[in-house]
Amino acid sequence: MGLDFSILPEYSDYFLTGTLWTLALTALSMFFSISGGILFAVLQLNRHAIIRWPTSFIAWLFMGTPLLLQLFLVYFGLVQIGIDLNAFVAGVIALSLHFAVYNSDIIRSAIVAVDSGQVEAARSLGLSNFQALRKIIVPQAVANVTPALGNMMIALLKESALVSVIGVMELTLSAQRAISDSFRPFEFYIAAAAIYYIINLGLEQAVHFAERRTARYR
Repeated sequence: MGLDFSILPEYSDYFLTGTLWTLALTALSMFFSISGGILFAVLQLNRHAIIRWPTSFIAWLFMGTPLLLQLFLVYFGLVQIGIDLNAFVAGVIALSLHFAVYNSDIIRSAIVAVDSGQVEAARSLGLSNFQALRKIIVPQAVANVTPALGNMMIALLKESALVSVIGVMELTLSAQRAISDSFRPFEFYIAAAAIYYIINLGLEQAVHFAERRTARYR
């Protein structure tokens, strides 16, 4: 039959809906995964074992299991203990937790690499340990690993397609719905891939912008 990309405009509403849900899912998961990564990193560096060990165990658990399994556990598992989440919220939670533990490894290494003399200088100026961490150490650490965090966020964008299995109408599932109507899989998968690539390019530019903005903390 050959390829017929002229059919795509007829299904533009599918792509618009899928793109908007993908952007919302990715943006929220990025925010919570970076925030969670900072929290995990700080807790894993805590000198009290009662705080450090449970946090390290949670990180180990999420690193050692597939994201798809974690997604199923959040969406299908929590409902068995009375926590009924809609598919979008479950997707955000699973993506955020999965990438937070990887971000925490990156941020924790950066925190350790910050010169300890800066902490001593902050303490001599009257700052508490928490204030020194929040105002001096963490901003520098995050600035130093902005490229690495950016790569993780690009990976998050790609992995967001997995939430299609629980019914979130993101870009991949929207393309599949269009295919079920038109029976033209190649055209719609190519179009979806092109949209992912465009979003990816925009994300790369955002990472470069963040690198320039955080350069003053280095």
